[in-house]
Amino acid sequence: MADNKTFEEKMQELETIVSELEQGNVPLEESMTKFKDGMKLSEELSKTLSSAEKTMAKIVDDSGKESEFENLGDSATNNGQD
Repeated sequence: MADNKTFEEKMQELETIVSELEQGNVPLEESMTKFKDGMKLSEELSKTLSSAEKTMAKIVDDSGKESEFENLGDSATNNGQD
């Protein structure tokens, strides 16, 4: 697992691992390896999301506005449609 993969690539890899394990036709040793890889990916993805959340909170704080995160997304969508 290379660290230079995008969030989306890591998420796809995790989804593939989960799907393979759910099918149940993977040998035990390979299942254990896939499980460990999946847990590592899950941890990396969680850290990325946490970092993004902190960045968004900082952006809101720096702007001086107290807006709900959902409202920020709505504003961006509406601005693109005007």
